[in-house]
Amino acid sequence: MEFTLSSAGLRAVPELSYLTAINVARYRAIMKYIYFEYQKLKYWLRPEEIYEGVQAFGVLEGYTLDQCLSDLESLKGWGNLASRHDGGRALSLEEYMRKKSQYLLTPYSIEIERMLEALEKVKGYGGSLETTYFDTIAACVHEIREKGAEFEPGEALHNWEKLYVAFKTMHENAADFIASIHSIQAEEMMATEGFLALKDNLVNYLQHFVKVLQRSAYRIEGQLLRIGDGLRDLYLGHVLDGELQKPRLEEGKSADELMLEFQQGWSNMKRWFVGDHQEPSELTLLEKATKEAIAKVVRSAVRLQERRRGGVSRRNDLESLGRRFAQTDSLEEAHKLAAYAFGLFPSRHLQGQDARETERADASTWEEPPNIRLIRTRSRKRSSRSNSEPMRTHSSKREVYREQIMAQLAEERAFIDRMRSYGKIDIAGLPQLKGKERLRLLQWIGRCTANASRSFVTADGHRIAVKLPTSEEEAVLRSEDGDLTMLNYAIEVTGGDAVHG
Repeated sequence: MEFTLSSAGLRAVPELSYLTAINVARYRAIMKYIYFEYQKLKYWLRPEEIYEGVQAFGVLEGYTLDQCLSDLESLKGWGNLASRHDGGRALSLEEYMRKKSQYLLTPYSIEIERMLEALEKVKGYGGSLETTYFDTIAACVHEIREKGAEFEPGEALHNWEKLYVAFKTMHENAADFIASIHSIQAEEMMATEGFLALKDNLVNYLQHFVKVLQRSAYRIEGQLLRIGDGLRDLYLGHVLDGELQKPRLEEGKSADELMLEFQQGWSNMKRWFVGDHQEPSELTLLEKATKEAIAKVVRSAVRLQERRRGGVSRRNDLESLGRRFAQTDSLEEAHKLAAYAFGLFPSRHLQGQDARETERADASTWEEPPNIRLIRTRSRKRSSRSNSEPMRTHSSKREVYREQIMAQLAEERAFIDRMRSYGKIDIAGLPQLKGKERLRLLQWIGRCTANASRSFVTADGHRIAVKLPTSEEEAVLRSEDGDLTMLNYAIEVTGGDAVHG
C-alpha cells in the first residue's frame, strides 16, 4: 500500500502564524488561556473574560483590553478562532458601542495547542520498552482469527482501536528509547562513574525485552501470516461499518478514505512484524538494535572499570614482587618467577642470520651466545651527540638495473627486427617462439585490438598492425612453454628504419 498525497496536504498553514508573529507572547497567552478553558468544557468566551484570564498570568505588562480585542481579531483572521455575535444585554455605554463577540477555538488550534503542550514536556527522547503491548496485540490478532465475520456491531472497531493504538505506542516508545541510548546525553552519562550503579538494571531491562520480543512478537508474526487477504478485508469492512455508525455533526472522511486509511494501518503493522520481499521486518531490526544497545552498555561499563583499575597504585605489589626476586637463589628460579608474574613479553621480529655454534635440538636458548643487533631508537627527541651517517650511494644498484633494462630493450629490438623481416605474417605461419616472445606478441595483439585503427607505434618508431581474420579461422601459436589455440591474426611490422641505438 502506497501513501497518497493530495493538494490539500501541501497547502500553507496560516493557523501556525501566531507562533512566529511579532507579538508572539500576547498571542500565546491568549491561546493558552482559551485552551485551558476548553479543557474545563467552557467553549465560547467573551473578550472581557479572555482579557482578565491573560492578565491573571502576570506575564504581559501594560496590556490593554483594546490590544486584546485586536489580537483576537488577528487570531480569527489566521483561522485560530471562530466568533459569533454575543446577544446578551450591554451593561454600559462602552459595551454597547463596542461590537460584542464570543470566541471559540478551531479544531486546528486545539491540535496545535495539544502539540505545544506535549513539546513543553519533552526532555530527551524518553520512550520505553514495554512488553505488555505485545500481549495486547497478540490478543487482538487472535480475536480476529477466532471470530472472523462474527463480530458484533461496533466490536470490530473497538478491537481495531485497541490493536492499532497498542502497536503505534509500542513502536514509537521503542524507537524513542533506542534513540535515547545513542544520544549525546547518554554517551556523557555512560562515561561517568555513576553509570556503573545503573548498568545492571539497564542490561536486565534490555535482556528482558529481548526475551519477550522473541517469545511474543514472533508468535504475532505467525498469526498475521495465517490471516489471508479475504479475512483481512472482511474484518476491515466491519471496522469501517463501526466507524460510519458514529454520529457526526461535521463533514468527515468518506468511506473510501477511511477504508484506505485502515488498509494502510494494517499494511504498516504487518510490514513491522513480517516484513516484505525487499526489506527485513522492523521486528528483526528492533531486536538487533536492542542487542547492540546491550553490547554498548557492557562496553561502556568495562571501560569504566578498566579506567578505575588503572588509577590504583601498584607500588606495594611491585615492592613485594621485587623482594621475591631478591630472595631467589638461582637465575633459573628467577626466570620461573618472571614467567608466572609477567607471562610472555611482546615479540619483536629481527631480521638476520643467527650465528649458532651447535645444531643440537636439545640445546637451550640460554646456552647460546647472544647475537648483537643495533636497534635505532624510535624517539623523536634526537641526541645532541649523535654520530652523523654518511650519505648512502646506490650507484651499483642503478648500474645493475640499467644493464637489465638495456638487455630487455635489446631483446625487444631483436624480436621487432625478426618480425619485420617476415613482412606480413599470420599466426599459423610463425615459427616456434620463446616464452618472452609469446607474451610480447600477445601484448601487441591486445593493444591493437583495443585501438580503432588496429595498430600502434612503438617508442622506436615501428608501426605494429594487426588484421582480424575474415572468418573464425583458428591457428596454433607454438612456443617453448606450450601451445596456444587462438584466432589466426595477421601481423605486420613496418617503419623504424633510421631508429636503432
